Amino acid sequence: MNTIIHPTAIIDEGCQIGNGTKVWHFAHIMSGAIIGDNCTIGQNVVVSPNVTLGNRVKVQNNVSIYTGVHCEDDVFLGPSMVFTNVINPRSAISRKEEFKTTWVRKGASIGANATIICGHTLGEYCFVGAGSVVTHDVKPYELVYGNPARHKGWMSQYGHVLTFNENHIAICPESKMKYKIQNNEVFPLDYE
Repeated sequence: MNTIIHPTAIIDEGCQIGNGTKVWHFAHIMSGAIIGDNCTIGQNVVVSPNVTLGNRVKVQNNVSIYTGVHCEDDVFLGPSMVFTNVINPRSAISRKEEFKTTWVRKGASIGANATIICGHTLGEYCFVGAGSVVTHDVKPYELVYGNPARHKGWMSQYGHVLTFNENHIAICPESKMKYKIQNNEVFPLDYE
């Protein structure tokens, strides 16, 4: 597979872009950014220095991924969603030494126009609903939405809401994979 970079994209020296990745119109990949294989970087996306994106990450249009953000494999970043990297920004005060790290773990999805306040971890396969404002860590497989984002349920790896039976087991309607809830944590039964 070949990497595709639109002629209007700006690719700074010193960044890494993986095999099969597509970078679309007016995107800017800055020096020190590391982008994995088979990613999609949408129109008007900015990837700042020292950001890491794993393999198969899909970044929809108009997303800015600021220094301090690290996304693992198979992450989905919805259109116009927002990351921050400073808790108390001021125009006249430089706080680059105060950047907070944000982790987006494998398979997580962040909906359109959501805002992720820096310094938090979004767990594996979690789902952040469109327009949400995340102000805390999100557990693996957790569904959150609202402003501020609150717990609304649990999602399968395929993105279906899980309904648990009296034995604390749920089955994804698409993949048929089984999940267990225990101590307010969800995990696939394959991991037991």
